[in-house]
Amino acid sequence: MEQHQVLLQFFNLLNEAIATENFVKLSLGNYQGNESGLKNIYVRPTLIKRKRMLSFTYRYQTRDIFKNYAIQEGIKLLEQLVEQDFKICTLFTVDEEIIIEQQKKGQFRLRKKELAKPQQIDLSHDKAKQRLIKPAGKDYLHALKITDAEGNVFKNAQDKYRQVNQYIEILHSLIKELPAGSIQNVVDMGSGKGYLTFALYDYLHHQLKLNAKVTGVEFREDLVALCNDIARESKFEQLDFVQGTIQNYEVGNIDLLIALHACDTATDDAIFKGIKADAGLIVVAPCCHKQIRREMEKHKVRNEVSFLTQYGIFMERQAEMVTDGIRALILEYFGYKTKVFEFISDAHTPKNVLVVGIKRHAPSAERKEEILVALKNTKAYFGIGYHQLEKLLGM
Repeated sequence: MEQHQVLLQFFNLLNEAIATENFVKLSLGNYQGNESGLKNIYVRPTLIKRKRMLSFTYRYQTRDIFKNYAIQEGIKLLEQLVEQDFKICTLFTVDEEIIIEQQKKGQFRLRKKELAKPQQIDLSHDKAKQRLIKPAGKDYLHALKITDAEGNVFKNAQDKYRQVNQYIEILHSLIKELPAGSIQNVVDMGSGKGYLTFALYDYLHHQLKLNAKVTGVEFREDLVALCNDIARESKFEQLDFVQGTIQNYEVGNIDLLIALHACDTATDDAIFKGIKADAGLIVVAPCCHKQIRREMEKHKVRNEVSFLTQYGIFMERQAEMVTDGIRALILEYFGYKTKVFEFISDAHTPKNVLVVGIKRHAPSAERKEEILVALKNTKAYFGIGYHQLEKLLGM
């Protein structure tokens, strides 16, 4: 059977399963495409406003992204994904498993198998998800107005609750890369109202069973007082909040440093403190990026990307990438394995890049020299006189 006929047969079976309402789910695996971090895609039918649609779950290394498509739009997308990006696709109907697999020479093979037990179709839109931070019995979530007294998440706090859980899920995966039990001192720089700080303390103490000391650093005195009151009422004895700036915080022993949405060079202050403390894990979500943008605007270097930077919105995005790219390079210079990835949907917050440094062995002298050359060339290319983190570290 010719290859396009194998594909046509598979999608005829999929269309038939959807039309007869026998479609249960579909999974795509063995990804060979170019999108960084993407591992699998899972598809199932769903009912939204009484209309059947296809719900796609994009499974990345550190997050899931959910998208819903009209039936025909979803099928068209699946045709492209099966033919180009994924080597195996498994379709489950109520009573059958149908697999199409692309073999070494690019040929497709189709096989079927009857299921021992009929499968159930789930059309629910909002599937219950197991969260690391469950809402019931959490006094701090009630005090922070995330839940009511019975532990039910308020409707207007659903996004915040999901956001906090996604942070914890990401930290969960990152902490696993550290030696067991090595997290003893945690600092959350710019802790704000403490949503993540409380959840992280809860996770470290009650799930990982670590007796870790957690400190939130916050400039606003009213929030410091509020959070200390909630910590005391919640009997979180190893959690405290201190008033001050990130820049002026006295560095002690830090194993995990977090700074979420610290504005502009405050993120550099936080990374600097983490490097100086030899922290095992540094996690920052940068914000603003004004310092590098001002440098680029001041010098206005003419090169092959000038047609982009003449537009304000493109200049802003370029400044963000350059700022965080240099931060990642500097972290590597000081012995950190670096990761930069999107961590939460734009529906929650437009500031959705996470820069992570995990302490490893110092790079070789040759690699350090390569990094210094890359920093020098990058600054020259974009007309940057200095980067604040580089300046803080005296590089």
